[in-house]
Amino acid sequence: MKNHKAEEKKTKDKAEAPSCEAEEQALDVAGVELEKQKKQSDDYYNQLLRLQADFENYRKRQDKEKPEWLKLGKADILLRLLPLYDMLLSAHAHINTAKENGNGDETLKGLDMIFKEFSKVFDAEGLRAMEPVGKPYDPMASEILGIVDGTEENDGFVVEELQKGFFYGDKILRPARVKIAKKKAAAEQPPAADTAADTAAGEGK
Repeated sequence: MKNHKAEEKKTKDKAEAPSCEAEEQALDVAGVELEKQKKQSDDYYNQLLRLQADFENYRKRQDKEKPEWLKLGKADILLRLLPLYDMLLSAHAHINTAKENGNGDETLKGLDMIFKEFSKVFDAEGLRAMEPVGKPYDPMASEILGIVDGTEENDGFVVEELQKGFFYGDKILRPARVKIAKKKAAAEQPPAADTAADTAAGEGK
């Protein structure tokens, strides 16, 4: 009887052994899969953090650069307005001449009002006209379109502004076009030795 029970126990143990091994293997596979999923989840989370940080840096950069973009956009618009300003300035000069001859009084008043409005816009946007006349020529801010005879006092100075130049903030938006004065070079004197030789030749004759 005892032998029979022992045999049954051995048979039962043998039957349970593969089942335990299968469970252990299943647990191992589940553990590996869980670890794999955890690693993948960590990777996704880290990627999300990097994306969030990149986006935050991008937003900060955009906020920092936005004023400069607006400023450049304004500069482009102002630069397009300047030819119109030039034409009005030329018309103003002609009408002013007509006024001196007794004509064009009302038109001149109208143009003066337009210039006042231009001045308000320019001042509000940080645009200011250059004042180069009577100052030494600045090659960074002015372009020479003509040269007139000058003296010792005004040599290298701007004597006339042919087209207004403008600063936008602390930068040059458009250089001025100017005429400058240049002192004439003194006539070259003949060398002293040659003069003496010419004198001697003259006496010999």
